[in-house]
Parts: sequence; C-alpha cells; structure tokens
Amino acid sequence: VIHFILFSTETALELANVRKVLLTPNYQHVLSLVFAVNEVNENPNILSNITLGFQIYDSYCDAKMTYQNTLNLISHHRKTIPNYKCGVEKKLVAAIGGLESETSSHMASILELYKILQITYSSFTPAVSEKDHISSLYQMAPSEAHQYTGIVQLLLYFQWKWVGIFVTADDKGEKFVKMLASQLSQNGICIAVTERFLTHRDISDLGMMADYQRMAESLGKTNVNVFVVNADKNTKTSLQWLLLLGMLSARPINKVWVMTADWDLSLDVFHKDLDIQNFHGALSFAIHSSEVKGFHRFLLNLNPHSEADGFIRFFWQQAFGCQFLDVETEEESCTGEEKLESLPGGFFEMQMTSQSYSIYNAVYAVAHASHAMLALRTKHREIVLGNYLRPQRPHFQLQPFLRNILFNNSAGDTVFFNEKRELEGGFDIINWVTFPNKSFLRVKVGKMDPQAPLGIAISHLYKRILKGNIYHRQRKEGEPFCCYDCAPCPEGKISNQTALVFGIFIQHQNTPIVKANNRNLTYTLLISLLLCFLCSLLFIGRPQLLTCNLRQTAFGIIFSVAVSSVLAKTLTVVLAFMATKPGSKMRKWASICIVWLCTDPPFPDLDMHSLPEEVIVECNEGSANMFYSVLGYMGLLALVSFVVAFFARKLPDTFNEAKFISFSMLVFCSVWLSFVPSYLSTKGKYIVAVEIFSILASSAGILGCIFSPKCYIIVFKPKLNSKEQLKKRNK
Repeated sequence: VIHFILFSTETALELANVRKVLLTPNYQHVLSLVFAVNEVNENPNILSNITLGFQIYDSYCDAKMTYQNTLNLISHHRKTIPNYKCGVEKKLVAAIGGLESETSSHMASILELYKILQITYSSFTPAVSEKDHISSLYQMAPSEAHQYTGIVQLLLYFQWKWVGIFVTADDKGEKFVKMLASQLSQNGICIAVTERFLTHRDISDLGMMADYQRMAESLGKTNVNVFVVNADKNTKTSLQWLLLLGMLSARPINKVWVMTADWDLSLDVFHKDLDIQNFHGALSFAIHSSEVKGFHRFLLNLNPHSEADGFIRFFWQQAFGCQFLDVETEEESCTGEEKLESLPGGFFEMQMTSQSYSIYNAVYAVAHASHAMLALRTKHREIVLGNYLRPQRPHFQLQPFLRNILFNNSAGDTVFFNEKRELEGGFDIINWVTFPNKSFLRVKVGKMDPQAPLGIAISHLYKRILKGNIYHRQRKEGEPFCCYDCAPCPEGKISNQTALVFGIFIQHQNTPIVKANNRNLTYTLLISLLLCFLCSLLFIGRPQLLTCNLRQTAFGIIFSVAVSSVLAKTLTVVLAFMATKPGSKMRKWASICIVWLCTDPPFPDLDMHSLPEEVIVECNEGSANMFYSVLGYMGLLALVSFVVAFFARKLPDTFNEAKFISFSMLVFCSVWLSFVPSYLSTKGKYIVAVEIFSILASSAGILGCIFSPKCYIIVFKPKLNSKEQLKKRNK
C-alpha cells in the first residue's frame, strides 16, 4: 500500500464553544482526491498489484496546526516524536497541499528535511528564491510570471490603459505591485491608483472599519473603472465589505474587476449573507482545467450515510442546513435524499474546480512516477540485487521520476513539470455570472497560452459570450462614455417592418397590384432596403479594421441598388429601363469604392483632441474628398430619380408609382442634405449617431412612401386588388 497525505486548508474548523464547522466549497478537494485514487486503483495499466491509499489532515488555517500535523507524518501514531515510525507499515510517498501558499510554505519547511515529496495545489508557492532551496517541492500550477503576462495581455486586448490595483498590505501584495507595475509601464498602461488593505485585524475593529470607510469613499470617487485585484480569501471578504459600504453610501462602487488565479466566489457559513452580485461580469484567471469524465456522476452517487467518509455527514448538514435524526436539534431533519445539484454554486459546485483539477493531476503524477520507478526496479532487479527500491524511503527514490513525468490525463491534457518544478501550462480566463440566490457560473471565455506566438497569448476571448443573440452597447447612466452594458436589441429594430412588407408581396405576388409595377424590381428594392437597415449595424460597436472598410462601402453599394431600382420603376419604356437597370449603377458605384479602398482606405483611429478628458475610438474615413464624392454621386442619382418620377407622374393610374416615388426621393434628398451640415458640425461619438439616423430615416422614407399605399390595399382593401377595379380606375 502506498499512501498520500492531503493537506486541505479550510476543510473544517473547530471553534471554541462551537460545533465543528465544515467549509462546504473545499470539500470538493477531498472528493477529487478520492475520485482520482479510485480511478488509479481500478486501472490495470498503472501500479498493478499495488493499492493507493490516503490520509487527510487539516491545516485549520493556522500555522501551529499545520506544523503539528506535518510532524505527525514523521512521528509515531499519536506521539509527535520525529524519526520514530514504529509499527507503521504504510509507505508514505508524497504529501499534497496546501490550498494557501502560506500553508505550503509551513509544510515544506519540515518535509524538505526528510526529502518527502510535496505537490502543492495552491495557485503559487512561496517566493521563487525560497522554492529553489526546496528540492522536494513541486507546484501543480503554472509559473506566476505567466499570470503577469496574461493580465497585461488582457488589459491590452480591451485597450484598458488607465487602471487601479487592489492588494493586501503585506509582502505578498508589495511583490505583486512591483512585478506587475514594471510590465504595465512597458506596455503603456498607467496605474492610476493603488489601494492596500490590512487583513489581520477583526472586522469589528473600529480602526479597520474607518480604513474601509475611507477606502470605499475613495473607490467611489475615482474615475478609474478597471481594477486588477491580487485575489485570495482575505481579498474576497475585504472587497465584499468595501462594496457593501459603498452601497450604503451615496457613491456605489461599480468597477470592472480583473482577478488573479486565487479568486473564488465560494461562500461558507461565516460569509453566507454577503452579496456576490457586485462581482457579476468580473474577469479572473484560473489554472487551466477540463471536464473530467465520470466526476459529475461520482458526485451524484454520494451517500450521506456512508461510514467510509468521515466528512460527508458534516458536509451534508452544513450544505443543506439540516440535521440527521440522531442529533438533538430544532433544525430541519436531513433525509439523505437532498440533491447536490440543487445547491447554489457558492456553497458547492458540481463541476471540478481548478484546485480540485490540480489535486486530480497531482495524484496521477505521483502514480505515474511510482509506476515508472517500479518498472525500472523490476527491469534491473538482478543488477541491484533487489535493493533498487528501499522500502523505508520510497519518497526519496521517487523524485527523479516525478521530475521527468509526461502523460495525458483522462481529460486529454498533457501534464509535465518544467525545470523549476512548475506545471507547464496556461490559464483559463473566466467570466463570472452571478445570480441573486448566491449561485454563479464560471464561463470560460478565453485562455492564456504561454506557448502561443508573440501577440496572441490571449486567444478565443469572448467566443461564448452573448452567443446566439444580437446585442448593442447601452451606455450606463452616470458613467464615462466607454462604460456600457450589452443589452438585447429591442424587437422591431432590425428591419422587421421591411421583412413584413416583403412577406406580404411574396404572399400576394400573383395579384394585379404587385404585377402592375414589375415584381422583380419590387423584390430587388425591398431586399436592398432590408440590407440598408442592417448595414447601420456596421456603425455600432468598437471600430475594427474590417468594419471601418465595410461600413461606407456596404452603405454606398446597397443604397445605389435601392435608388437605381426606384429610378428603374419609374420608366415603362423597355429601352429606357435597359439603360438604367440597377446593375449598371452598381458597377459605377463599386468602381468608386474600389478606388477609395485602394488609395486611402478607412481605418480605426484614436481621437484625442475633439473632446476634453475623453479619448474617442472612431473610424477615420481616410480621404475626406472620396467620402464626399460618394455622397455627391448618391445625391446625383437620387436627384435624377426625383426628376424622372416628377415627369412620369401623369402616366395612367394602373402603372403610376411616380407620385409616391417623388415623395420618397424628396424625403431621401432632404435627409441627406441635412446630413452634410450636421456631420460637419458634430464631434466625437455623435458623428456615428448622425450617420446611423440618416441611414435609417432615408430607408424608412423610401419604404413608407412607396409601399404603404400598396400594403394598405392588399391587407385592408383586397377588393380593390383586382383587374376590374384597375380597369375602372383607368377609364
């Protein structure tokens, strides 16, 4: 039997005069260890004829308890006397822990003396300089340097150049500020404010409450909207208190939070009433994890009456707020039929967390290293006379094999350590979606891959956000212009009216009123009007090179087709129609657009001069002359259509659309004539609003003036839609 030791920080706390309290979120760490050990023991290809076992110790978030339990590993049962393990036949090969870097450091100071392997599943071990002297310490997490790079790349991705930092007032916080500040300055990102807070005093301390009140007021007043948080369990509680104080004051703290990999929204019995809604939309890094097949089913099959699990009854009672019948209490009785999946995510998650995933990989890492060591021992048994593996010190013999492991786990991820004994890998980028019932979703929206080519370390960002719906940017009241929410577009705002008219004409395509005015041109005009409404969407959102090049080109070509179709509909003579069909106009228009794109194309630009204290991200049109040439050509085309329609107004009523076309072109020309002075006199972000309004107004004018009378007859006066009625009108 080979044994693991798991040090699980905050699994259970024993308080004076209070019953034992189990911290339910961290119970999953224990379950992931059990799940991994069971998988290894059932796998005939790993450590056949050898059974893995484990013991679980708790650090109780206390250095004294951590040292004491670590000494128990190298002492006789119930007697803390180092170096004496009389009567113990179990072979200890590794210790896994702890959740906090401080716990890992306390453990390592003792385990290193005996060269007992330690694999920490905390985000980061103690300082690198300290870890270099601890040869038996391995880190099941990527290098902390990768996280700094990821934070910088994430800020650059969103072009957040004015940020704040939120850290603890200790050596760990100062190190974070020092390491991150140098990289931010190299990439042109300014640290506008740095907030430090103390965590060692009780929350009832009046001095600390005064500090928190001052900090809450400061955060509420600052115009910095993005804060990078060096997160841990202390940071979470402090932030929640700060946000609560902000809500109670006249200045609520609404910020974008970017958290490090230690961030976790899990709750416990001491903080279950704190609000997590303030962290809705926050971004955080997390050690990469994947879905482990079978773990969800393993959780569903947990039995609260199991005698083999000493934690599960405490967990069950704490999670569901009930008590089993053998305990005298006024609380609700536990039935054992409660569903784990019904628990809010803040108390227990059904998906394997990144810490649990690290424990899972740590078990397999030790198992594969042990398997390789035993296989080599068997191969060279005759040479070393059976003494290659010394039973009393298997942990010492295991180190070179653990250092060189390389395997794919059941989720398909490759696991191996670099030369600094750190896990070689990247980080997931998590978008936190919170709900009022204390539940939340960790939505993986991207990843930070240190092996990716320079410039694309952040990849796949936001592929899953807002998928399947059309959204627009909605400005937050009272916030700077760059602060917005993603709100669903209201119904009827994406050319639903045009689609309705098109559907009416398709359904009644064989009726006289539709046939009388050239069905093909009518359909062409309706489709082009539909695209006119849709092309306004190219002007919404953050300017990109593609959208800047497309917006004016698409607008011009689509409107060219629409106005050319209107012009063609006014001409009843075949030769005249052939001379002015939409295709010829579109070719001329396309040639103008091609010249524009080849000589001086539009491009995204930063306008720092139009408005004070604001930087405007806009599309620079490149050549102003080409832009006004485009508008001039379109105006000329519309003017010709108006003149032709005016002279064709005396045609027979059956074919006469000229009156309606005259009104539509009058509206069209009026809108775009008013656009020019408005465009020239407007600055900043309102320029785009003026152009969008002109596009929508002119499109609606053509649609309403030409097609409203026809739709009225088709829908409300179907008796007039007949050949007999048309003949009567012509007499």
